[in-house]
Amino acid sequence: MKEDFLHYLWRYNKFDTTKLQTTENKSVTIINPGDYLQSSGPDFFNAKLIIDSQKWAGNVEIHVKSSDWYLHHHEKDKAYDNVILHVVWNHDARILRKDKTEIPTLQLRDFVEQDAILKYQSLLQPKSWIYCENQINAVDDFLLRKWQERLFFERLERKAAFIDELLLKNHNDWESTLFCLLAKSFGSNSNGQVFFDIAASIPYTVIRKERGNPESMEALLLGMAGLLDEPKEDVYFRTLVRQYQYLKIKYKLMPELSGSIQFFRLRPDNFPTIRLSQLANLLATHPNLFSELSAADSTEELYRIFKVSASHYWQNHYQFDHRSKTRKKVLSKGFVNLLIINTVIPIRFAYLKSLGKESLEKAIQLMESILPEQNGIIDKFKSIGIDAENAFQSQALLQLKNEYCNQSKCLNCAVGLELLKTTNKNVVL
Repeated sequence: MKEDFLHYLWRYNKFDTTKLQTTENKSVTIINPGDYLQSSGPDFFNAKLIIDSQKWAGNVEIHVKSSDWYLHHHEKDKAYDNVILHVVWNHDARILRKDKTEIPTLQLRDFVEQDAILKYQSLLQPKSWIYCENQINAVDDFLLRKWQERLFFERLERKAAFIDELLLKNHNDWESTLFCLLAKSFGSNSNGQVFFDIAASIPYTVIRKERGNPESMEALLLGMAGLLDEPKEDVYFRTLVRQYQYLKIKYKLMPELSGSIQFFRLRPDNFPTIRLSQLANLLATHPNLFSELSAADSTEELYRIFKVSASHYWQNHYQFDHRSKTRKKVLSKGFVNLLIINTVIPIRFAYLKSLGKESLEKAIQLMESILPEQNGIIDKFKSIGIDAENAFQSQALLQLKNEYCNQSKCLNCAVGLELLKTTNKNVVL
């Protein structure tokens, strides 16, 4: 038996409430089970009960065993002084208040039907990937859509919280914050943190002064990344080195990287040289980038803004001193989609929220016009019958897997709660 299941039973009254009695044979009537806040302190706040004809208002604490009260040292915590009922599965100890009066205890197992337990056990059968993988595709489409909206909002809120912290560090400069977030996205998984460190270590006043010169911007980013440190015979390389040394002295720049730039196992189009050049040209081409991205009303406008390429030198290079077949290194639509998903929509959401103009519907509309990400999690959901048709759905599924399925939070999940209502106890999973 797990405590989260007991929370579920109490929260939704999934037991016989007509004949409740404490372990001391006092009748219990539930007027209000209380607010399930999932914070520190008792499990349910502001409950209203009638115990042995006496009306009580206070908190309810839930444990698997009564003795867990002492195991968790609640007797020493003032937050538990107002507990009016202790709900447990197994009653194995008397629990006393500081004044030595006993806290009424309800042994829930005496009032729960076997069917509810069987449904719970059925849901939590051993899994190969997620617990409900054999059942989730039977969930009503309307319920799944509403749950996806909630999951998407949770994921967006988490990203917005990170943006708020970064904004504070950047002295409420939205352009500087956007630069850091874009750098991280341009670095993808392999170089994201290092690219972020590069952006964070460059005062944005420097970017504002130099962004009119694409070559200076490229020298700045490649130099701060340490990609101009090793001597090369290449003429363009030496030009960038001179420019970077001038900028480094002029602005007293000090790179602060958490790791080294990675080329290993990257496709050439994702080489850090190419991505940093593309980022430099994006900043040089769009001096009012934050304003443009904030005002863009469609994905077509966003695609137009991100229609940039690496500089001319990189048309026949991926690394210095190594010529390659000539090809213009433009940002692919797939890569731009990732920039929109991971940077543009979160920072727009955070910005509008800061103005009191939070618009979840607009974020969803933009995400629904973008193809879903392609990764192992989305592929696995597809294999069990849940196909993401767009980025809104794929983001919701990522949130579901990472924050609910991986942490076995089935009883906090709309899918899990729905399956507990409908699962037939005779079904073998």
